[in-house]
Amino acid sequence: MKRWISLLLGLTLAVGGVMSAFAEPETAVVKADVEPLPLSDTAAQDERLKNVTELVKGTLDLDTDKFTEFNGSLSEEELGVAWNLNWSGNDASMNIQALDDGTIISYWYNDNQENYRYNPYLPTFPKLDMNAAKNAARAFLDRVLDASIETVTLEEPRTAGQLNSTTAYFSGRIQLNGLPSPLSYSINVRGSDNQITNFHRDAPSQRYLGGIPSATPAVKQSDAAGKLKGTLDLELVYVTANANRPKETKHAVLRYIPSNYEARYVDAQSGELTGAEDYFYYSNDAVATEEAAMADTGGGTNMSRKQLNETELTGVEKLKDVLSTEKLDAQIRTESAYQLDGYKVATSNYRIVKNADETEDIFCTIRYTTGDNTVNEKGIVTRSDRTFRVDAKTGEVKSLSSYSSWDKERTPQVKQSRAQTIAEEFLSRYSKYADKLPLYDVDDHTGTGAPSYGFTFTRKENGYFFPENNCVIQIDAETGAVCGLSFDWDEKVNFDGTENLVSKDAAIDAWMDTYTVTLGYRSKSRKLDPLTGGDIEAKLVTLGYERFQILFLSYGLEREENYPGIDAKTGKPVEPEAVDNEIIYSDIDGTDAASEIKKLADYSVGYTGGEFRPNISLTQWDAVCLIASTRGWRLNPDDVTDEDRNNVYSMIYSMGGLTPDERHEDTVMTRGALVKLLLDCGGYKAVANLNGIFTCDYTDKDSIAAPDIGYAALAQGLGVVKGTYNAKETVRRATAAMLCRMMEREI
Repeated sequence: MKRWISLLLGLTLAVGGVMSAFAEPETAVVKADVEPLPLSDTAAQDERLKNVTELVKGTLDLDTDKFTEFNGSLSEEELGVAWNLNWSGNDASMNIQALDDGTIISYWYNDNQENYRYNPYLPTFPKLDMNAAKNAARAFLDRVLDASIETVTLEEPRTAGQLNSTTAYFSGRIQLNGLPSPLSYSINVRGSDNQITNFHRDAPSQRYLGGIPSATPAVKQSDAAGKLKGTLDLELVYVTANANRPKETKHAVLRYIPSNYEARYVDAQSGELTGAEDYFYYSNDAVATEEAAMADTGGGTNMSRKQLNETELTGVEKLKDVLSTEKLDAQIRTESAYQLDGYKVATSNYRIVKNADETEDIFCTIRYTTGDNTVNEKGIVTRSDRTFRVDAKTGEVKSLSSYSSWDKERTPQVKQSRAQTIAEEFLSRYSKYADKLPLYDVDDHTGTGAPSYGFTFTRKENGYFFPENNCVIQIDAETGAVCGLSFDWDEKVNFDGTENLVSKDAAIDAWMDTYTVTLGYRSKSRKLDPLTGGDIEAKLVTLGYERFQILFLSYGLEREENYPGIDAKTGKPVEPEAVDNEIIYSDIDGTDAASEIKKLADYSVGYTGGEFRPNISLTQWDAVCLIASTRGWRLNPDDVTDEDRNNVYSMIYSMGGLTPDERHEDTVMTRGALVKLLLDCGGYKAVANLNGIFTCDYTDKDSIAAPDIGYAALAQGLGVVKGTYNAKETVRRATAAMLCRMMEREI
């Protein structure tokens, strides 16, 4: 278990463009007749503002005559200065941030034209000419990038923008000398006229000391590959294979997974292997945490009572047998390992939690503290907190977390071996599964100021660890108290057998094959020297920095897919799994409507759980769940709570798609019912029910019932249904892809 610290520099700004439509230039960009030279930072600010404004106008060939106001201001930053240039007037405004040498780092333009179209019904895909938008973005980037060293590969965006949006969004990395770099850019193009509305880029001189190194390596790629492969290590453990289907009994399989992997890079000039610790840059300022005091508000004395109804009485019944904070506190203190002498209860909070199986638990979170935020002579906060989460009815401790400051000068009073013994003895009292939880990992950063040790005890089956079931115990390095606790155990797990496993060497070979050894610019930190580093480094030291980033040429292992490991029986990489509510399917290739299903997924419309199951019957709930995802409710229709179902149906009611009386979750949809649901959710209900004004030319139009003619005609006109209507035909989930055609409509 490793502790990572990262500190990001730079500004996140809303930025953009002003030219009416950047077309791909046929000739070189023509700038101002006389291109001003960058001035010394000792020049008067008005001269510097004039200079940078002329440079910016020349770079972008700006016509600013329509604006009636202009101002500029200077911002002092860590590595230099940046100018904020502001134009406004005639219902338009523009902001440009630029460096003294005229490098444009951000751009924002607004003239109150439409960038987003509000639609209370089914959304539409963005209406854009993607080629024209891409050409406009390319033309703008050609103006603002330094062509002698900077290039951008303008990729097709994963989506052309948000649903209902009229803007195309592009982002990516800026290449330096044709090589990958950590510098990023983003740019927005308005679809109605291909005008740039937002732009932002990272500038090397703002983020890195020392400039851009040579792009010519002294180390061969093959030599770097050998060193990088040597950094890879895998461990063979059990992992849950059906984690995305929580209603099923867990099935654990053996898999080789990275063992505490940390990115390593080979310096392309020296051949040295650079460790991850070299990438940190940080300030030495002490950080104190402050918490607001709880307000005690008393009720008035002039009160009356009113009898509770049945629903309210049911809610009250849930709190039956719940223990008071005083009783829970007394029970927690019976465990001497917590060492709560000197701690007092600061706050407590009861909460009802509904489980996936609809049962409910009541927990109480109790925070203990030693007192105020006292800061000692070292600038370290001496307050210590302990926060317990307990079963409110039994007092059983579910978890424990602590707050205590790091102190690099602290000397541990408890040795690691003694701390481990304390943790093992506590575990034997805490859990009946202690004998199935051998020690798996030790986290010891006390040498760099950590206030505690961490010990991870992990379940072991058939001789292999199952890290998903574990108990993590933290021991205070000064007192030996148990100051941290988490426990995760699932008795119902089926474990795969251990026969026919590939070797670790074969697994590492397969793992290495998932990477490409890539030469590029990367960042790492260098210790600052205020004596030899010049004015800039001296300034950074006075600002509290000990280290700062530089660019260096290096080889590293890169890949597009995030493989979770190597299957221990096939020896092949395991396909990436969907993360949280990400829409990724493993079962749509080669099936009907695969392109429509994929397009919906690109806009986060669809089902979670990793499968679309296109060939099963489409129920009303399936259709409702799919439509609700257009409003952000991304769910696995086969694994939801009753609360989620009710919320999703409420959303469909609000869109006009159904009424509560029409809710029949398990009913298999017909084509006609699906068309009606989609059109009603799209806002066409009133129009579809007008009589005597519609006609259509389906091959089976004579069989369409009179009440359905309006829906059938609209569906044909919108391109949702073609050829034969087949209103009474029951449909499969794949048919729900007609939602894609519905979202392609013009509104």
